[in-house]
Amino acid sequence: MNGASREALATARERLDALADNTSVDAAKLAEELAAVTGLLDREGSLRRALTDPAKPGEAKAGLAQAVLGGQIGGEASDLVSGMVRSRWSQSRDLADALEELSYSADLIAAERAGSLDDVEDELFRFGRIVSGSSELRAALTDRAAGARAKSDLLHSLLDGRVNPVTERIAVRLVAHPRGRSLEAGIDALSKLAATRRNRTVAVVVSAVPLSDRQKQRLGAALATIYGRQVHLNLDVDPAVRGGITVRVGDEVIDGTIADRLAEATRRMAG
Repeated sequence: MNGASREALATARERLDALADNTSVDAAKLAEELAAVTGLLDREGSLRRALTDPAKPGEAKAGLAQAVLGGQIGGEASDLVSGMVRSRWSQSRDLADALEELSYSADLIAAERAGSLDDVEDELFRFGRIVSGSSELRAALTDRAAGARAKSDLLHSLLDGRVNPVTERIAVRLVAHPRGRSLEAGIDALSKLAATRRNRTVAVVVSAVPLSDRQKQRLGAALATIYGRQVHLNLDVDPAVRGGITVRVGDEVIDGTIADRLAEATRRMAG
């Protein structure tokens, strides 16, 4: 997003954070309702355009939102949506994208309140790795011919009781309603969103063997020194690296693997 949409999203995030400060607000319910509104705007392009029409006064758009959504969602979600449509958006789709982000943020708030945000982050990362490593499972979860209900039922059968309820809700939503985004991209976006809630950076660490607790602590401390903030480690094991580790932080890759050094030596010999 850029321009007006970026400012509108920043304001919406502040409103959500204000709601999150009120522990009487059911964050999980709020997430579900915001996701439902996102789905409605995806299906109803004319409504989405009407709610983001720059020629219409903000109050008129808020009134339209109340008329359409009144009684279908709770007061907190309704107030949040009304505030969002009063803002200006550069593109009509940006409103739906912003609502989707807020719905995921509300679920992460629910996990944070329960003290399980770290677990949710780790489970989402592992879920992504499992899907990437199984072509059969990935095909089933991304099959365009399969309906959202079938994909949801499959995931519920796989995850029920094995992961945090927040993880399951998020994973089901990512799979059932990808909104034109790959599953891997969705999980990556969620990982960054979760890190932002704690003002942390996420590092994807691949090693030939599992790291010990002492190694993880030392690596986390070293990365925190480099980046000036706490770094959450998403850990994966790949024997192909043949020793050492690879660390990816955003677009930056810190490669200390034996495989990389062997490849570099081969390149020098060939040169």
